[in-house]
Amino acid sequence: MVRVVTPDYWDDACKYLSRRDRVMRKLIPRFGEARLQSRGDAFTTLARSIVGQQISVKAAQAVWERFAALVPGPSTRIAPSAVLALPVEQLRAAGLSARKVEYLRDLATHFERGTVHVRQWADMDDEAIIEELVAIRGIGRWTAEMFLIFHLMRPNVMPYDDVGLLKGISLNYFSGEPVSRAEAREIGDAWAPFRSVATWYIWRSLDPLPVEY
Repeated sequence: MVRVVTPDYWDDACKYLSRRDRVMRKLIPRFGEARLQSRGDAFTTLARSIVGQQISVKAAQAVWERFAALVPGPSTRIAPSAVLALPVEQLRAAGLSARKVEYLRDLATHFERGTVHVRQWADMDDEAIIEELVAIRGIGRWTAEMFLIFHLMRPNVMPYDDVGLLKGISLNYFSGEPVSRAEAREIGDAWAPFRSVATWYIWRSLDPLPVEY
């Protein structure tokens, strides 16, 4: 049985955002009791983030399911050693690009060798964790930010390089007009200190399928 964790700050964040932001005031009630959820496995969260790079939520889910079916055990707890044991051809056949296969294998190698400080992450600040993660091949700032949101459930992360977030801000705040990073940052300033929560609701406004990693 996989233990699912939800942030203890969620309800307070929703109240805060609803008071501060007219869009959030309308958006949050649409999704009822839905919450950000973490299944608590660092490697699986990072692997899902890599799979999801530059493709839609729906496409990422389809590829992830094919990938997870290749390894034993639940898809919520993929073992790094199991990934390293798979032939490259099998990984490619699941729909992963050659580059993503390289990234997943490199990530698995870091976990197998113990070169990532999993036990220390809870006590590190956001930027320190990002710095450590982007040192791994194939993990950029976006992937590190997804990790902060979906695994560590940090409340105040705003991934400005996320295409869905910028699209959602455009549709919800600018009537579909293109939005600059500066404009997105201005919107995000009003969401602090709960940018992660607002981002999650913006994603949901584009795709009712809950975003999970």
